[in-house]
Amino acid sequence: MNPHSLLVQALVYLAAGVISVPIAKRLGLGSVLGYLIAGVLVGPYLLNLVGEPGEVQRFAEFGVVILLFLIGLEVRPALLWKMRTTIFGLGAAQLAGTAVLVGGASLALHLDWRAGFAVGLILAMSSTAIVLQSLEERGLRQGPVGEASFGVLLFQDLAVIPLFALLPLLAPAGAPVAAAPAHGGASLLAALPGWLEALGQLAAIAAVVVGGRYLTRPVFRFIAQARLREIFTASALLLVVGVAALMEIVGLSPALGAFLAGVVLAESEFRRELETDIEPFRGLLLGLFFITVGAGLDLALVLAHPLLIAGLVAGLMVLKTLAMYGAARLFRISHRTALTTGVALAQGGEFAFVLLGFVLGARVMDAELARLLTAVVAVSMAATPLASAGYERMIRNRDEDLAEPEHLPFDEGDPDVIVAGFGRFGQIATRLLIANNFKVVLLDSSIEQIDIIRRFGWPVHYGDASRIDLLRTAGAAKARLLMVAIDDREKASEMVEAAHQAFPHLMILARAYDRRHAYELIKTPNVGVERETFEGALNMGRRALLKLGVSERRAARAASLFREQDDKLWRKLAPVAGEEEAYVMATRDARETTERVLAAEMQRIAEEEAEDDAPPARGGHRVEPRKTRV
Repeated sequence: MNPHSLLVQALVYLAAGVISVPIAKRLGLGSVLGYLIAGVLVGPYLLNLVGEPGEVQRFAEFGVVILLFLIGLEVRPALLWKMRTTIFGLGAAQLAGTAVLVGGASLALHLDWRAGFAVGLILAMSSTAIVLQSLEERGLRQGPVGEASFGVLLFQDLAVIPLFALLPLLAPAGAPVAAAPAHGGASLLAALPGWLEALGQLAAIAAVVVGGRYLTRPVFRFIAQARLREIFTASALLLVVGVAALMEIVGLSPALGAFLAGVVLAESEFRRELETDIEPFRGLLLGLFFITVGAGLDLALVLAHPLLIAGLVAGLMVLKTLAMYGAARLFRISHRTALTTGVALAQGGEFAFVLLGFVLGARVMDAELARLLTAVVAVSMAATPLASAGYERMIRNRDEDLAEPEHLPFDEGDPDVIVAGFGRFGQIATRLLIANNFKVVLLDSSIEQIDIIRRFGWPVHYGDASRIDLLRTAGAAKARLLMVAIDDREKASEMVEAAHQAFPHLMILARAYDRRHAYELIKTPNVGVERETFEGALNMGRRALLKLGVSERRAARAASLFREQDDKLWRKLAPVAGEEEAYVMATRDARETTERVLAAEMQRIAEEEAEDDAPPARGGHRVEPRKTRV
């Protein structure tokens, strides 16, 4: 068998990912770095198990296309219009700032001004795949950091098209001008005059918008009526491939076209189905893309000039972080969000590889410089997870190094309740207190959460409620209740214990992560607990019974009885909560007891309902239900 056949390459790539990614995740390095390391190991410069990754990499780049299509499905046109300042304002500022800083550094390294300017524009690009994957793993995708990052990345994707027109102009006089690549294939419009080519591209974009809005829904509705899941999946992939191919034919970015198609379909009734069917392909192809990037890293060049490469990578990431930070602060984004976004976008991007090959063909720079910059971009991609992890541990998680929000003065008068943690859990409980005219003081230690909540008019105070001096300043000495609603279980336990020691009179209600955390919390006297998911899960079970045709009375009684039994058994198991084997056995017995009691009660109610619904006896009189039961 050919060792470099497609089947053997697929086997090697899959095995490398399956082995390396779990190890990288276990070490706290993230999946992206795991894929990159796997690529380096199996690539031509180490084990050489797959040969040159060129063909596979072109296939793997389709993962970026699918990623942008799925992102587009989440971005409704109204939201896109709302983000116009972030996209065209912040994105343009980041691109210009990075181009100036990196271009200036290139001139300082004695590059020609044309090549330096090209280097600045090319290295301003960041990796959409790496940034969004990293933010997703760190839980930042939906917050202000995710919004700023997404806006900048989208502008960069949009900027690729004019860069193809601008960069050849930097070639020295007399050098041949290369045609803009069509991202993997020759554009059918390349031979046309510029204005006619632009007109054809606009027509292709219009076709995607109009077709997505008026043609895809009837087609998907027709396909859905066949009730064949695999055909619907194939249709979803056909849509993405078709749009990407159309964009490539007219010389535009396939990823940009896929994003546009996703935006058009964002309000379609088939949006969730499309996401579900395409999501597995996105994860697999993105992983393959990261592996091919690692396999394409020129280790011979890196090992020949390790200090030079390391210095260039460090300089690039620092300059890009500074440019992004300055642009974000210019748009009045908070210090913490600006710095986190800057670190996230500090690497080179996928389009840098395409643009470097393009400017090399246009004679804007020589082959040696292009080869060096390709290695710098690849190494910066690999360094991003490490830089993000270091930033998280050394800077972002140290509250004293963060820009604190404005400290609001505590109101005069004694509060009834102090709420520590004003997230989703704390907000619901607090609104019940305020509705009943209790005076509440709100504390939270998350700067990002406070920035968001204060926009809605909540006077949330910044601070760590485990600090006794802050609790005392907030009025804990005269308050009646402390509500601990934070989602950090270790911090919650410390806070409960410290507050009880300092204020023995203070009643405490604490949010428990699970049953064992609840047992840990009630070791402190005068503490009540509420498991954070118990009531929500119980209510969902009750509603599920109703959906399945169970009567309201029976469903309500089932939930009420389960709550009663769980409370009794929870208290009964408290003495053995710290003994693993005894706790497991007691829990198993307790579960069986609950199920028997619940089943017996449900049977009793079902019999009563059956008797109540029984037809009247002969003679027109209803048969009276029995008064006693065994």
